[in-house]
This record gives sequence, structure tokens and C-alpha cells, in this order.
Amino acid sequence: MLYPGDERKAKDRFSNEEMRALDRLHNDIYNEARQAAEAHRQTRKYIQKWVKPGITMIELCEELEKTARTLIKEEGLKAGLAFPTGCSRNHCAAHYTPNAGDTTVLMYDDVTKIDFGTHINGRIIDCAWTLTFNPKYDKLIEAVREATNTGIKEAGIDVPLCEIGAAIQEVMESYEVEIDGKTYPVKSIRNLNGHSIAPYRIHAGKTVPIVKGGEATVMEENEFYAIETFGSTGRGIVHDDMDVSHYMKNFDAGFIPLRIQSSKQLLNVINNNFGTLAFCKRWLDRLGQTRYQMALKDLCDKGVVEAYPPLCDVKGCYTAQFEHTIVLRPTCKEVISKGDDY
Repeated sequence: MLYPGDERKAKDRFSNEEMRALDRLHNDIYNEARQAAEAHRQTRKYIQKWVKPGITMIELCEELEKTARTLIKEEGLKAGLAFPTGCSRNHCAAHYTPNAGDTTVLMYDDVTKIDFGTHINGRIIDCAWTLTFNPKYDKLIEAVREATNTGIKEAGIDVPLCEIGAAIQEVMESYEVEIDGKTYPVKSIRNLNGHSIAPYRIHAGKTVPIVKGGEATVMEENEFYAIETFGSTGRGIVHDDMDVSHYMKNFDAGFIPLRIQSSKQLLNVINNNFGTLAFCKRWLDRLGQTRYQMALKDLCDKGVVEAYPPLCDVKGCYTAQFEHTIVLRPTCKEVISKGDDY
């Protein structure tokens, strides 16, 4: 996509030889991200055909992750999954993935946010869509998809992040949805946002709000961003709830001495298999780890690892999400994760 604003300036960037030379300089990085995005596209294409009501959430996550691992040609920290598969349902907006023993079943009336990531050499593709079977949620889906597309259109070099949030909220909240005979205004979930992405670092410091206000920091050339929006029929604010499944090593934590042997051993496993990428308890189980709860709690208490509990709006409401990864190339804006589906 060309950059927004002055059309002449956008075209000048696209045709400028100096900009094109800068573009070529970063070609390896772009190609790694494109390769990760292709694995994401093919995985979700397969899952969209395969998924059906009545399967358990564990079956859904394991099928998706198995497919993505094969397509990305998983190889240690060089290539693989960037974070656990989020499959948050209904009033739960984000950060839910089933732990072992979770018997939750995917229902016909569920609104499920499928949020998963792939990476090659730490170049993360963070991309999500909302899965529904019942057409009564179509208007909610449309509102959130349009809000995300608006955020993508508005993004650009030197664009203040707060302007993107204002544009997203305007589109999102222009929608009303009727579900089971009751009309709800669609609200942007104000305490969730998009974010910049850096190598092996999913949240790299800049946030892209989905409501007006927010910081006037500007986007810069060659930055990667996850543009994601969340719409809700509830209060439009989320809080921590339910059992924790997502964890991630603290990117900025320096050396922290550990006394307990099991904590040292678990940290070793985390460093070797995930580094600073997010992981979940299912992935520790998969590596043959057992009885790690106390060690994991110790690492969280010491600030070595952070827990990310599921984020929920009020019970009974519905939340939806759409997300794409973009890169602000010198010549143009590339929506790397875009596919035929969304």
C-alpha cells in the first residue's frame, strides 16, 4: 500500500531511487517475515476448513500448532511458533489457551479469537481472526475487521500513534449489532492495543491504541507493527480472569540469582526452547517437563518470567478481534500477513 496523506509525496517515495536502494538493503529481513507469513496463511487456510463445533479447544490448538510447525519447518530458535495459540471465547478477549486437562468444547454459538504467531530468525508474524459459525455475529465481525483495516490504512512513517487510535475508534463505534433481538453498540476495548514488534520481542515498546487519546509518538521507517483491534458488546474494558496459561521471559531482566535448583533447571529449558518468545504450560508438557508449577511460580515471583492471564470483559458479552502484521518500508507499507481470507 502507498502511504496515507499527500498522494504526490507517497508516489515520490515509491519512485525514489534512494528509497528503493534502502528497501533492497533490508530485503533479507522482509523475506524472512514473508516466509513466516506464508506459513501463517497456509495454516489458517487449513484450519478454517478443518475446524467444526464439538471439538475440544486442546484438539483445535494441537492441530493448528502441528500444521504450523510443519509448514514453518520448525528448527529450534531459528524458526517456529512465536507464541501459543490464543483461542479466547466470547467474553474472553485474549491470552487464553487450554492447559492440560481443560475439557472446554468449541460450540456453535461461540465467538472465538484465533491468535497465533510464526517466526523465522525472530521475525514475528502476529496475526489473528475471529471464528464464528452462527451468522448472527456477522455485524460484530464486520465492525472489527473494518476497524483493523482502517488502522492499517492510517499507519505510516511519521504518523502519530494517537491519530490511528482515533480513526479506529470512529469506525468501530459507528456500528451497532443485533444479537438475539437485543441491540448493542460495538465498543473498542480501550485497554487492549496493537504494538511494535522487534526480533524475538513481540511487544517492542510502542503501542497502537484503538481509542482516541494515547501517545503522540510517531511511527518510524522500517518498523514492524501488529495492527490489532478488539470490539466488544460489553463494557469495552478487560480484566485478568481465569487460569494462567501464557508466560514469557522478561526481555529486560538482567541476571537474577536463583537458589532453587528446579527453578534453574526450568529457566534453562525456557532459554533453550523459547528464549524471549512466549510459551504456555502445554508446551512445557510437550518437552517432557513435569512438576514445574513451583519452579514457574518462583521464576514469576523473582521477575525472571511474566505471567499473562486471560483478559476478559463482562460475562455474557461477545468480543471479536482482527490483526495483521505490517512493515513500514522506505518505499511503501507492506501488509505482510494479509491473505485471501482477511
